[in-house]
Amino acid sequence: MKKYLLLLTCSFISIFGSYSQSKTDIEVLKNTIWKTENLGNGLVWQYYHFNQKELFQSNQSIHILRTKLKNKSVKFAFGSADIHHKDSDTTRKLLKTSLIAATNNALGAVNGGFFNTKKGGAVDLIKIDGKTLDTATYNSRKALPDHSRSAIVIHHNKISIVKGDTLPFWEKKLAEENIIVTGPLLLFDAKEEPLKNNAFTNNRHPRTCACITKTKEVLMITVDGRNAEAQGMSLQELTFLTKSLGCKNAINLDGGGSTTMYIKDKPDNGVVNFPSDNKLFDHLGERSVSNILMILPK
Repeated sequence: MKKYLLLLTCSFISIFGSYSQSKTDIEVLKNTIWKTENLGNGLVWQYYHFNQKELFQSNQSIHILRTKLKNKSVKFAFGSADIHHKDSDTTRKLLKTSLIAATNNALGAVNGGFFNTKKGGAVDLIKIDGKTLDTATYNSRKALPDHSRSAIVIHHNKISIVKGDTLPFWEKKLAEENIIVTGPLLLFDAKEEPLKNNAFTNNRHPRTCACITKTKEVLMITVDGRNAEAQGMSLQELTFLTKSLGCKNAINLDGGGSTTMYIKDKPDNGVVNFPSDNKLFDHLGERSVSNILMILPK
């Protein structure tokens, strides 16, 4: 009896502690006075550095680029480091988010989907203006990876987040001319999506995500990490953040050293967050990537 009572007590403390922390985090985010800059063209940049361990009992650096879903002054688009590659190429280009964005005259951008760090190219389907640059290679003996089960699509300048399937090649049914398959999905129809219990999900890392809010805004979000000044988030914490920001649908993009936010005409080649590849809390640790999500002038 004592053994079962002890287990019940420990479980109660764990649940209560989790609830108390979540309640605290809700209040912290609710009362945060975000540093806000109007960038013109209907774009707003918001950021805040939680440097007193007040969010998730940790230091966090968050940047948000937001605009209306039906902003007639801008165009949503994907950019590639090597959009003109040949099918016979064995090695593809990887370029920094800021360089791909600047080359496309983007007003703002974040890094995109997952990619092959050695050979370049995306590891899942990416299609830009009707041209398929990459498709997924599936292992029939393994379950579909989380980054292959959802997508961001753009059709007639409308950006949407798509919930996919657990079956291979579900993405071939997507008819849009602009597609990036990525994931995992964090929120769909305002409900939290189940996340796998593994190191990628549970450990804190720099994160990049995109979401569409209940008030029909598009948010592009970066969370810095791998530094004492910014510890990064688990995917559960990232989901909590997007939900607190009023997101209805939210999707994870590539993170880690890839996490980068670019804003045109800002110092340090437009990099406004704190990429982690140089292990310093500055704007210079940007990693080269395969593709990006960007906002262009119309």
